Amino acid sequence: MADNAPLSAEQISHALQQWLEVEFTFIQVDDLAAAIAALPREDQDFLLGWVRRIATTNIQIAHQFALRAISQLARMDRRMIEAWALHAMDTFDRAGSRPAFKVINELDSFARLSHEHAAGALFEEVGGILLNFVRGLSGRHLKLEKGEATYTDSETLFLPAVVAQMREAADNFKLCKAMVALLWAQTRFGTFRVNLTEALNTYPDIDKALKQFHALETLRLEACIGRELPGLYREMQRLKTETGVNLPAGWELHAADLARPEASVADSLRLVERVYPDPTADAVCYQGELRLDAVAASIAARVEREKILLRIKLAQELEKQTIETRRDAPHFDVRQVADDRNDLPRLEITLEDAPIAPPEGVNQLLTSIYLDLGEIPPEYLVPAGPGEYDPSLLEEKTQDPDTVWQGTYHEEGASLYPEWDFGRQHYRKNWCVLREKAVTPLNDGFTQRTLDKHSGLVKHLRRTFEAMRDENRLLKREPSGDEVDIDALIEALADARDGSEMSDRLFMRTHRSERNIAVMFMVDMSGSTKGWINDAERESLVLLCETLELLGDRYAIYGFSGITRKRCEIFRVKSFDEPYGEIVQQRIAGISPQEYTRMGVAIRHLSAILNEVDARTKLLITLSDGKPDDYHDGYRGQYGIEDTRMALIEAKRSGIHPFCITIDTEGRDYLPHMYGAVNYTVIADVKELPLKVADIYRRLTR
Repeated sequence: MADNAPLSAEQISHALQQWLEVEFTFIQVDDLAAAIAALPREDQDFLLGWVRRIATTNIQIAHQFALRAISQLARMDRRMIEAWALHAMDTFDRAGSRPAFKVINELDSFARLSHEHAAGALFEEVGGILLNFVRGLSGRHLKLEKGEATYTDSETLFLPAVVAQMREAADNFKLCKAMVALLWAQTRFGTFRVNLTEALNTYPDIDKALKQFHALETLRLEACIGRELPGLYREMQRLKTETGVNLPAGWELHAADLARPEASVADSLRLVERVYPDPTADAVCYQGELRLDAVAASIAARVEREKILLRIKLAQELEKQTIETRRDAPHFDVRQVADDRNDLPRLEITLEDAPIAPPEGVNQLLTSIYLDLGEIPPEYLVPAGPGEYDPSLLEEKTQDPDTVWQGTYHEEGASLYPEWDFGRQHYRKNWCVLREKAVTPLNDGFTQRTLDKHSGLVKHLRRTFEAMRDENRLLKREPSGDEVDIDALIEALADARDGSEMSDRLFMRTHRSERNIAVMFMVDMSGSTKGWINDAERESLVLLCETLELLGDRYAIYGFSGITRKRCEIFRVKSFDEPYGEIVQQRIAGISPQEYTRMGVAIRHLSAILNEVDARTKLLITLSDGKPDDYHDGYRGQYGIEDTRMALIEAKRSGIHPFCITIDTEGRDYLPHMYGAVNYTVIADVKELPLKVADIYRRLTR
């Protein structure tokens, strides 16, 4: 049978039986296989490929997808079907099977999109770009997620999986950007600073009053966006015109009133009374929805949490002050430093009327509080007393304690990272919850014992690294120098012979260049390193630190471990800006085996830290005793290897050179696939490790 010949019903049935595990699920696949067999081979491959991917997430969802997708292949754009499938899988990851089945059953709503809507903007494609856009805007740090509609709860902006109201792909992207901008404006310019439910409850038809308010508030926010982002504002007006939405009769005066710089949400509420008797205004294309219950729940939790956080941070700051500065009743205050944005001034904390350097995170905290309340209430500026707050009050509560980690490992304040699912050939968004912790120092004389034990090796390493520091570099094709560059001269003469202009870069000179290198050591702290492996890692780090100090290169050391995707951990031993000294030595001594080896999320987090360093050459060197592993979430085996490989590819794309040093004698079976054939080495003796690192430096930093 030719490669492009359609698959038979028997072949398809055999594949479906494997993927859908019919022996255990009792799913009937014969009729489904027969229907797929009637399709062209290209459609068969497309459909079966997605069934196989979805089955790695949930078998029942994969089965329902296949049943519903067959009839849509000829009518729907492939990108839309892919977006629908990915949305279902992401929904399953985030909310479970019931909401995911709801997404599957909504295929008809995707199918209703006309052919000209095939240029729709997919959240999977534009989400990353829009998140960077949001991060560049002022106000509260916001998250961006995929949802079933366009709305915000005041902390997260939600966009639908597909936006396809416009004819052209470029316009659909601009529409997504306009949606995000309007949602941001709601959080930035005080839409939720009043209790809207209470304010609109006086009207007979609350839903109608809410729609009229939303239309008026959109006019006010458009004017705010026009002052902040005039280019985007012009695009928004164009999109509104092209979709045929115009102001209701008589609303021109209301629009002018709300366009005043001093206009606030109170003005929008004031005008609701005037327009309430009129027919409801049409929603503009980027308007989205107002979900007041979600907003109220988010604000209620955030206001109390941020009050506690601010008072605790002020108490911590008070501890740093001198005895003279401290008083029985210290007086903190907040004053406005600049008023270039009269609705969101820059705020400064003072202690006894003298400005102080704000503790870490306080500026963003003040901004968030101001956005919610329009002020910083005096009671927020009273430092917390000893034992005043139970630490658990700062933790985000969950409604399903059996399935979500509690306490230290809740998602509030953690870093969320995607994970590559090789089965579905796509990322699981915000899948891993990572926390950064410091290694507990251990003062047991480990550093000195190591230096005494390896004194001869230390001397050899110091000579090696000193030679690297003093290496000269020969620069060719220079306009001046110590000797003639023969190769450049020959090329220049050849150019002159054929009439081309002759280059003046004909010399060579030696140059001692400034080293501009940053290296991140990523140390395996999984439970399998217990015993001599842990001792070997710690000894190697001591020797490396002692010798790297000679080079003056910037370096950092972090350990990694964890158990399940909800409890991934990074352990700080030495950050880039931290000097090597007694406390770092004690942290190295304190490195101890923890849980499992979920490597992908650790690589993504440490790559992000490394990319913040301004260096010409960036190295990520992993010290490990084995392959990626975790006992849960299916991470063990091929899944973990493929996720780690993808994380390393991401690091390489960002300009980082990854390298792995392992003591796993089976490493040659999987490391070439993960790191590449020349970016790993397998060793058996601790003495080899620092020497290997010196070789890596010499090869990658010349």
